[in-house]
Amino acid sequence: MKAYQTSEIKNVVLLGASGSGKTTLAEAMAFEGKVIDRRGSVEADSTLSDNTEIEHIYKRSIYSTILFTEFMGRKFNIIDTPGSDDFCGSLFSAFKVADVGLMLFNAQNGFEVGTEIQARYARKYEKPIIAVVSQLDAEKANWEATIESIEANSRVKPVIVQYPVNPGPSFDSFIDVLMMKMYRFKGMNGEREELDIPESERERAAELHNKLVEAAAENDEALMELYFDKGTLTQDEMRSGLKLGLAKRDLMPVFCTSGARDIGTKRLMEFVINVAPGPLKAPNFLTVDGTEVEPDAAGPLALFVFKSAVEPHLGEVSFFRVIRGTLTEGAEVVNSRTGNREKLSQIFAIAGKTRVKVSEMMAGDIGCTVKLKGVKTNDTLCAPSAPITIALISFSEPRYRAAVRSVRTGEDEKLGELLNRASYEDPSILVEYSKELKQTIIQGQGEHHLNILKWTLGNVNKMEIEYMAPRIPYRETITKVAAADYRHKKQSGGAGQFGEVHLLIEPYAEGMPEPGKYKVDGKEIATNIKSKEEVELDWGGKLVFYSSIVGGAIDARFLPAILKGVMEKMEEGPLTGSYARDIRVIVYDGKMHPVDSNEISFKLAGRNAFKEAFRKAGPKIMEPVYSVEVLVPGDKMGDVMSDLQNRRAMIEGMSSEHGMERIVARVPLAEMYRYSTTLSSLTNGRATYSMKFASYEQVPADVQDKLLKAYTDSDKDE
Repeated sequence: MKAYQTSEIKNVVLLGASGSGKTTLAEAMAFEGKVIDRRGSVEADSTLSDNTEIEHIYKRSIYSTILFTEFMGRKFNIIDTPGSDDFCGSLFSAFKVADVGLMLFNAQNGFEVGTEIQARYARKYEKPIIAVVSQLDAEKANWEATIESIEANSRVKPVIVQYPVNPGPSFDSFIDVLMMKMYRFKGMNGEREELDIPESERERAAELHNKLVEAAAENDEALMELYFDKGTLTQDEMRSGLKLGLAKRDLMPVFCTSGARDIGTKRLMEFVINVAPGPLKAPNFLTVDGTEVEPDAAGPLALFVFKSAVEPHLGEVSFFRVIRGTLTEGAEVVNSRTGNREKLSQIFAIAGKTRVKVSEMMAGDIGCTVKLKGVKTNDTLCAPSAPITIALISFSEPRYRAAVRSVRTGEDEKLGELLNRASYEDPSILVEYSKELKQTIIQGQGEHHLNILKWTLGNVNKMEIEYMAPRIPYRETITKVAAADYRHKKQSGGAGQFGEVHLLIEPYAEGMPEPGKYKVDGKEIATNIKSKEEVELDWGGKLVFYSSIVGGAIDARFLPAILKGVMEKMEEGPLTGSYARDIRVIVYDGKMHPVDSNEISFKLAGRNAFKEAFRKAGPKIMEPVYSVEVLVPGDKMGDVMSDLQNRRAMIEGMSSEHGMERIVARVPLAEMYRYSTTLSSLTNGRATYSMKFASYEQVPADVQDKLLKAYTDSDKDE
């Protein structure tokens, strides 16, 4: 295939709820560009996209697929994305490198929750959107209802470019009010005839044409003057205005299609060529420091890796967009993250599983290469003479977490390798071994997201795993002042062990006054601070450690050992074994022996004195609380609210947003396990949510009692 100039490239992402017809439209676009000789179907498992076994089982997209087609002297790079929000990581990667989105609306369902979710992401990435009403040949297709739902819910003004003459099973014609022509289709392969608009449709077509002219004129003062002078605009003038409005996201042109019968595909692609922004007109990529990078094919080379995969017989595959310069076979680049040099010995254009070897790619193009060392998603590969780092893709916070382990013993190392590979291919999957919880925790966007991973590990990698509810990273703290002392004494012949520590503890808060006098258990304790050490705890919060020793009761050289003993017990809190935090410790007295005192003695004395004081200081368990935002249809609001309240949620706010209800609440993490599944069940898959860590808060007394009862590990004195 030829090397396309930057001006000849269009990068398109296909969007829409599950079942809206993205994969079928991608197939029709590939067919129109002669990349394939015959169109496959989702039902027959024969499409360029959805080419994995798991996608064949579910009959829908699980992963994003990159493909290209050639049409009217242009190269279309198309990214077909999953409709389920569980796989939104693929969507974020696609938004990074695509310049325009085609948002598909199933004519049977209109503006769906999945549409709103993806529209929100499009707003976040400021991507212009072209609306494509699909499946107009379906039994329950309803053009008017679909347009009404788009008008009611879209934040971008829809402007009709085409409308169907006969939606439903007999659909074969639409009227294009930009071209002011009727297109009628024969057969199943996009064969069309261009006709004059019939008398019965002329009034409606003229009305929509005028609305289109007005929408185009609104985006440019010069066009507006022309419109006022002439009362209309030429097709080229309309395209100019629509181009401006689309780029600014002030309008959303609406088109008609049936991907299954290849109706409307050509006209849609023609419009993308004439109106949609390409690499030269789209906003420039930014570096991490905010510098714009011009898509100059003559500039120093820079590639951005937006997707990584591991494929049989090929190994690691890196998918990239050429940000600047011209990429040629054998190019040597530097990974700006690692500093490693890489050689791109082969470069390919991508059509699903098909790889077409090419010799060069210009700025703006999308391709892939293989067998790079240590390259992953979000890496920038650039000319050694001009190093830059492109701003990274920002993935959503995980919404679902589970503990994972291998069913068979002795496979922990293999499981770790496979989970790291999964995270390499899908950065929205996070994996960590929690020393605190003593579990491997895997996080993703939903239960379905992690179940797909489980299927892949079991069926592709022959690694049987099981998910469990993850333990909760509770924290322990205190609510009042308490004092305790502990003597460690051990004699077993020869040198013995002796250390005695008297200390008091109190809750720590930023800005509180320094220690003074205390009355504990009817006894007054006056402190005379000699030293202070603040420890920022790895798990959050602080330990502030004071010495108030007078008269040399404990030698200063033993204070680090006492602090170490206190820290050991804070790492394994006295209540449930969870980390303790936000505590002030004051060592005010003690005893030592001229021969038997040593560091181990004072470490154990400090540890046990702290443990005893902790239990007398009104100990409280604190739990992680998350800020949860739920977007739900109004008719399901009551069910969702009731479920949240059963999860100990504190509702912070509610608002309406374009036909949807937004609930903001603070919910304990312990109550969020499998929430995505419950929410989907309550709303028939029509709601979505996001969650982000907010704070640690004290658990209610009844919950604390249950946790204490469940904690059965004995905490023996040493």
